[in-house]
Amino acid sequence: MTELAALFQRLDWQSVLDIALVAAIFFAVLYLMRDTQAVPLMRGMIILLVVVAILGNTLTLPAFGWLFRSAIPALLIAIPVVFQPELRRALERVGRAGQLLAQPARHAVGIDHTITVIAQACQRLADRKHGALIVLERATGLQSYADTGVPIDAAVTSELLQTIFFRNSALHDGAVIIRDNRVLAAACILPLTSSFMSDRRMGLRHRAAIGITEATDAIAIVVSEEHGTISIAHNGRIIRRLDAQRLETVLRAFYQLDRRTTPPRSIQWLRRLLGIRTPPDTPSSSRRTADG
Repeated sequence: MTELAALFQRLDWQSVLDIALVAAIFFAVLYLMRDTQAVPLMRGMIILLVVVAILGNTLTLPAFGWLFRSAIPALLIAIPVVFQPELRRALERVGRAGQLLAQPARHAVGIDHTITVIAQACQRLADRKHGALIVLERATGLQSYADTGVPIDAAVTSELLQTIFFRNSALHDGAVIIRDNRVLAAACILPLTSSFMSDRRMGLRHRAAIGITEATDAIAIVVSEEHGTISIAHNGRIIRRLDAQRLETVLRAFYQLDRRTTPPRSIQWLRRLLGIRTPPDTPSSSRRTADG
């Protein structure tokens, strides 16, 4: 008890800050790895380290100790390779956090019309059991995936989406990427998820939808050609069996943060300091004008 009291007496604000930073790093790592394939890998590494520590402290094993010490540099090199998807996702989230200082997105004004058009097109495609895969670009650019398809650069309409995903169309086998309320490209190739799929009825379109949302912050919409159902994927997770109304509701919920227009005062101060002005056609400017 005396040692514990002496320990608290030696604590100062720098020690508390040091402990808080270490705890925050561990929390961030565990938070990013939740519900991913890295969880069993991390569990296996922890069990291995515990077993090695117990053997090293209880038994005298010089050869085993030498082998473990020699393997540590290889393990440090292997960690970034094994956890590459999680590390990439973490770095992308850090990069997206810096966009709070940037100008609000101009395309957020017209996203309501785009969502309505997409929901209508998906419902008609589902009724006809025409498979479709539509990807909505957000903060993370999808140009590298758009380059694998056919450039379109046209306004988003229900008729255009139905034509692209018509069974006899040359562009139906692939994904459509939408950027700034315009169809950027069609017949695009997307990465497939490597996660275990519990439902065997989900095909390549569903795996591609989950894969692109694991690698980026995009939103992917899937229309099943076999069952005529609508699904939506975001952040590596998928919501299935939607109708047009529920799809529209979910899409609006995902874009609610993009339409949120009152940033913290600290962010507003940094914007003014950096000389960043809010475009006149953004919702925030419209609200301030209306309020007078």
